[in-house]
Amino acid sequence: MTPLAILKQYFGYDAFRAGQAELIDALVSGRDALGVMPTGAGKSLCYQVPAMVLPGVTLVVSPLISLMRDQVQALCANGVPAAFLNSSLTETQWNKAMAGALGGRYKIIYIAPERLLSPSMRELAQNLRISLVAVDEAHCVSQWGQDFRPAYLDIPKFVAGLPARPVLASFTATATPRVREDILAALGLRDPLTMVTGFDRPNLYFEVKQPTDKYAALARYLKEADGCGVIYCSTRKEVESVAERLQTDGCAAARYHAGLPDGERSRAQDDFLYDRVKVIVATNAFGMGIDKSNVRFVIHYNMPQNVESYYQEAGRAGRDGLPADCVLYYARKDINTALFLINRSENPAEIARNKRLLGQMEQYCETDGCLRQYMLNYFGEQAEGGCGSCGNCTGSFDETDATVDAQKILSHILRLNRAGKRFMFTHTADILLGKSEDFTDLSTFGIMKGVPRRYIRRLITRLTALGYIYDDGYLSVMPKAKEVLFGGVSVTIRGNKPASSVEKGRPGKSAAAPGYAVSESLLAKLKALRLDIAREDKVPAFIVFSDATLTDMCVKRPRSEEEMLAVSGVGRVKMERYGGRFLEILGENDD
Repeated sequence: MTPLAILKQYFGYDAFRAGQAELIDALVSGRDALGVMPTGAGKSLCYQVPAMVLPGVTLVVSPLISLMRDQVQALCANGVPAAFLNSSLTETQWNKAMAGALGGRYKIIYIAPERLLSPSMRELAQNLRISLVAVDEAHCVSQWGQDFRPAYLDIPKFVAGLPARPVLASFTATATPRVREDILAALGLRDPLTMVTGFDRPNLYFEVKQPTDKYAALARYLKEADGCGVIYCSTRKEVESVAERLQTDGCAAARYHAGLPDGERSRAQDDFLYDRVKVIVATNAFGMGIDKSNVRFVIHYNMPQNVESYYQEAGRAGRDGLPADCVLYYARKDINTALFLINRSENPAEIARNKRLLGQMEQYCETDGCLRQYMLNYFGEQAEGGCGSCGNCTGSFDETDATVDAQKILSHILRLNRAGKRFMFTHTADILLGKSEDFTDLSTFGIMKGVPRRYIRRLITRLTALGYIYDDGYLSVMPKAKEVLFGGVSVTIRGNKPASSVEKGRPGKSAAAPGYAVSESLLAKLKALRLDIAREDKVPAFIVFSDATLTDMCVKRPRSEEEMLAVSGVGRVKMERYGGRFLEILGENDD
């Protein structure tokens, strides 16, 4: 079968997305490849389709057990013979999977990088015809990436020990140019096709908010939000606090962090995957391997330490291509927490690098410009003009001219620096407010007496984000500050927009894709049937059909098997397995 025929029969799609055909053709022809594609752009199909074309087995190196399980469940539901080999298997299950692999039962086998050099895997590999080795989440091979996994460096050793070198493919959603170079070198890709399709996720709505009460803002959002979502917190303590308050307030929420027993973490993850809870409150220990396609929102309760981590985590929303929200609650306290964690390292170079990355994340939170443009420029993709659909582009903000106060602060810190002093915010503010016993003879002592400390904190944060102040826990003035002090450049400080996007009813709140007109009652009935089938088959609901597929059913209203096969995401196997029951409901609803 041709790749396009496989795409239609097994996965239910009529055409390839941007970059997929080129990558698939390269792999099928025997050429190595690197694919950098945003989450939801179909990276998995770029190795799953070749696996069905090539002889023998495709081995997929994947970082997390949950990701392997979700991928294998989805493949089997589509009629693709697949299995995984990891520590979650009992001895009996392991032996059965190994026997199935030796017996040629599988076309795709997932394995964790830590298992590659094990004696059992080495022995299995010598008796398999491995045509393709695909490396998922390939940024994990780079020490410049945010999820470095040392075991990924074993991949070239494993490949070198095979009877014949297979084709090598690597895929990631977030990789700066430096990380891409690291991937190519570390994995030893030969004359690879490098395909970067772009980082933009048009279906995602990005917004940065600075609420005075984060929990109250979160509660308001969840009251109006549709579907399920992830709430990321920077510490275990914050996870515990937020999850407990949500549960007390009647929200179906689970908690997840590395300090919990394995059993509780597994239950929380399954409850979220199987839609038994609406939200999961978690640290960044959760999520990289979650293949749940119908996450409608990701809220960061605290600011992450770098842009890559933020985009990777926020990108877990809207994998099905339907609208989803990515909202970040930002406060100065988050920066202090991040600095504390960064300064725990004993490597000065690592500290300096992470502080630079933190500064870029802070600039994202403080920018007045388009958030999507900032993100794309960060990843080396030139983007000009506003997107028209992020919080900064659609919001109306109160702006105050703070130039005079900015000059007071910069002049004050400059005088301290010239005296050989660098203070933390608290001491710096105390002198400005005239509440310190030090530097009473300084001309800037008490120059901001009576001004709210919170205002000084926000303005220093703003000046830091604009590159006028350097803050590594202690404050110093940057050369660029002369633009404000002597060059006539003005500084404004921005307030929150009057109402949240959800409260104002922005278009992205709907579960339908732009341009779609669907019957909400019919969509609800299809989702209810999907949930019933998922419980019968003991799989997550999105494994049966994605939200996007159900939405397309509502739009196309198929009345026959042939028409059902024209729905995006309905392949031959799923048509035979589930199609009839969905056609019954569609036939009963002519509204």
